[in-house]
Amino acid sequence: MRATSAAAPAPKLGLRLMPSPQPLRLLPPPLNRGVHEKCRKGTALRVSSEHSRFEVRRVSFRPPGTEHNLLNEVTFSLPERSFGLIFGRSGSGKTTLLQLLSGFSKPTSGSISIQRYGNDGEPIQPPEMLSSKRVGIVFQFPERYFLADTVLEEITFGLPRQKADIALREELAIRLQMAINSVGLNRISLEEDPHALSGGFKRRLALAIQLVQTPDLLLLDEPLAGLGMIWFSKSTYILLFPF
Repeated sequence: MRATSAAAPAPKLGLRLMPSPQPLRLLPPPLNRGVHEKCRKGTALRVSSEHSRFEVRRVSFRPPGTEHNLLNEVTFSLPERSFGLIFGRSGSGKTTLLQLLSGFSKPTSGSISIQRYGNDGEPIQPPEMLSSKRVGIVFQFPERYFLADTVLEEITFGLPRQKADIALREELAIRLQMAINSVGLNRISLEEDPHALSGGFKRRLALAIQLVQTPDLLLLDEPLAGLGMIWFSKSTYILLFPF
């Protein structure tokens, strides 16, 4: 899959989207008792191949008051439960594209949406525009945006508190625990000062903050910086479309 962009007169822009070889493997929800009973009796079950895709269609961007596009008709799509990598040289338009995908800026033309497809591969409903509230982003220097005094307060900052009912509180507690465990923050004290963490743990914390929110699209700006992994080129963005 490729996404190309160009700006006249200079420099020539180039972006490449590299999807994962296979969609991320997620455990399916447990079968309920009724489904188990049908399976035991040999009743045929209908398997649906409906799916969603995150789609960027012919997106161009021209800053107000200028004559040249920074991005020109960028097009790519990303299947649900998968990830892609965008990389390119300095000045190739990566940051501009990131701002458009996150909702910080609006495209001059084109669309950014989630499209639902049926079993026959055809759209089954109009494309749904992606709100910025449904997008999570982890910046290259996340510590610049930390506000709380402890790791736990930072992760839970902005979550419903007194007004949340019991069911919501239980759901938030589960999401919180999963986020902490999945990024490895269970190895440190949640009472630590976020600004005192190492660079790698600051990025883990920033990622946990977004995972708690369960975004439809997750954008990572140079996600491996400070994590001991050097085989990705600099200035990379990873897009995750998990749901």
